[in-house]
Amino acid sequence: MNKKALAMLSGGLDSTLAIKVALDQGVEVEAVNFTSPFCQCNRKDSGCGHEAKRVSDDFGIPLHIRGVGNDYIEMIQHPKYGYGKNMNPCQDCRIFMLKKARELMKQIGASFLITGEVLGQRPMSQHRIAFRRIERDTGLEGLILRPLCAKALEPSLPELEGVVDREMLLDIVGRSRKPQIELAATLGVSDYPCPAGGCLLTDHDFSLKLRDAFAHGESTIKELRMLRMGRHLRLPSGAKVVIGRDQSENERLLAFFDDGSIMLSPLEIAGPSLLLRNSGDPADLELAAAICLGYTKTNDVTAVKIEHKVEGEIQERVISIAPLKRQQIIEYSLTKG
Repeated sequence: MNKKALAMLSGGLDSTLAIKVALDQGVEVEAVNFTSPFCQCNRKDSGCGHEAKRVSDDFGIPLHIRGVGNDYIEMIQHPKYGYGKNMNPCQDCRIFMLKKARELMKQIGASFLITGEVLGQRPMSQHRIAFRRIERDTGLEGLILRPLCAKALEPSLPELEGVVDREMLLDIVGRSRKPQIELAATLGVSDYPCPAGGCLLTDHDFSLKLRDAFAHGESTIKELRMLRMGRHLRLPSGAKVVIGRDQSENERLLAFFDDGSIMLSPLEIAGPSLLLRNSGDPADLELAAAICLGYTKTNDVTAVKIEHKVEGEIQERVISIAPLKRQQIIEYSLTKG
């Protein structure tokens, strides 16, 4: 067994600390970050837009960024080990990513894997039975080093073979973040964005939107990324409505304005942009326009600009309609937010 490892790096505090502990023992580390529509461990103010990239640059280690594909979405829809409280198939997700990481380990010549997992921190995936199951299903028995809680577990092969010194590893257990924050101060790790990480699949409102999307056959990466923004409504016909909550989201909606979709906005007054997708009913347009006006700050506006995109070309027109009252709009809302 050599002294080269591949580390799972989200950009959050735990994975950052795990890598730092390994580096301080002279382990040669390369990192991998898996991006998905559900991760929220990046900050808007990050210059590079990606926390894992910032951490790898700080440590001077190579970073491999891997985006998930349709096989990941299939796993989310049909998890072998089920969901947590919401739409979070934590064990299946971990197995999926560690299998991908194992393939990369072979490519770069790494002999073991490093993770920032802490025993007892997450109820579904970070307990002893889950650790053993995940190692078994990924073919990584004994090859996963968890530096933050290693001394609370049976020794891994890197420890048994002396590649790392077990006495220099940690015995952090439980959900408290205090030990990690204290360790960060000791090791000189600062400017971390999200001490507890973050996955939207554990969020109640996001899970409601995700279940609805799957139920209506909306399962592409692009469609799932759209769930991260705006207010989401489902019209009686099955059409989807997404409403920007501020100017930034109005602008971001443009990325999802493709052929066959319709963009609506109040005429000559500041207000929300509204995206209408998957509509096959002529009545949808008037309902969407009334909803759009219902989110303006005045009842005096009755004109809505309608933009259709056909083969990349935008066609515009204006319609007049009365605003829909907020209490009526709520009937179509997927969440309360």
